[in-house]
Amino acid sequence: MKICIIGQGYIGLPTAALFTANNCDVVGVDINEIIVNRLNNGEVHIEEPGISDVIKKSLENGKYHASLTPEKADAFIITVPTPYVMENYSCDLSYVKKACENILPYLEKGNTIIIESTIAPMSTDEEIKPIFENAGFKVGEDIYLAHCPERVLPGKIMYELVHNDRIIGGVTEKCAQKASEVYREFVKGELMQTEAKTAEMSKCMENTYRDVNIALANELARIGGEIGVNALEVIELANKHPRVNIHLPGPGVGGHCLAIDPYFIYSKAPEIAKIIKLSRDTNNSMPDFVVENVKKIIPKGKIAIFGLAYKGNTDDDRESPSYEIIGKLKSIGYEIGIYDPHVNPQSDLNEAINNADLIVVLSDHAEFKELDYDLIKENIENPIIFDTKNIIKEVPDGITLYNYGNLYKI
Repeated sequence: MKICIIGQGYIGLPTAALFTANNCDVVGVDINEIIVNRLNNGEVHIEEPGISDVIKKSLENGKYHASLTPEKADAFIITVPTPYVMENYSCDLSYVKKACENILPYLEKGNTIIIESTIAPMSTDEEIKPIFENAGFKVGEDIYLAHCPERVLPGKIMYELVHNDRIIGGVTEKCAQKASEVYREFVKGELMQTEAKTAEMSKCMENTYRDVNIALANELARIGGEIGVNALEVIELANKHPRVNIHLPGPGVGGHCLAIDPYFIYSKAPEIAKIIKLSRDTNNSMPDFVVENVKKIIPKGKIAIFGLAYKGNTDDDRESPSYEIIGKLKSIGYEIGIYDPHVNPQSDLNEAINNADLIVVLSDHAEFKELDYDLIKENIENPIIFDTKNIIKEVPDGITLYNYGNLYKI
């Protein structure tokens, strides 16, 4: 089977790697010429365990190559970004539509087209299907169209793409069956066939569920800081209840899923989806909350930012609240040093902390859980750490630690 995958980012490239590892021929299409050239030279541009070796081997045996243009194939998989429209929070389908239009010259009867990009409910039927029908194809007979969203965790993508259950949302029952045949090439999890609109809503709700629960934790952190209660201890104790699982608070919600997908549902029914919107507003308020507390800890000076990525142990900084926090701190006069060995391997720890007045942890990288406190003491006269990810359990004498459990002590 030959697969043409449009988009060679955090989902498209691992997906391509797994198809090639299972004896499929894959062309990975991307509009970025630099990425295409790097991939064809065996240089993987994303940090994800296991992917680099697979791509290099697939290049050697001719199972994979990257290209700026699509090619004829048995199946086409679209994994391009879907941002939201600021004015009304609706799903911006422009990249998906452009990708669909670009593959039209290469389509043949019997082909399967799969949209993996997260899209708003009803998008496949109402906006994507007409692109192919207007080109003369009858969906469900000539070609087969489905929405099959991914559900993976950065850092474990290669494993989870294989082992997680997969939702297969066909425009017709036959479309779902054909899409399932494509994924059976490497997926070991259950392939759950349903309608496209149900798959779309399921994906959006999976991320909305998590966003709402994170908002509850973030709200608790703010309440704890206001009334003098250790929110982290509250969470630990409450979670001892057999049916309670409160999430941990943080500096905000990042990533291409949680920070965006809930808006797709909200835009469809804004008068009803009040909890969804309030949760988004709560999580969006957390960068301001971080900045407010930084100002309480030190009114001016240099801040060493530890972490740009929204997800620990990855280089994924999409929609990361770190950038908003940094921007706000700079705008009110703070000097900023930045250290993130994943997003920017060239960043220097010593340079970041040199003469700093405060360290603010914004990513839960493993490197930040066990810090070199002697080095910190050498570079900072009275070290203070503000851990917004709640990953530092204790610090030695001479270092002050603030987190979402003791902000009321500032």
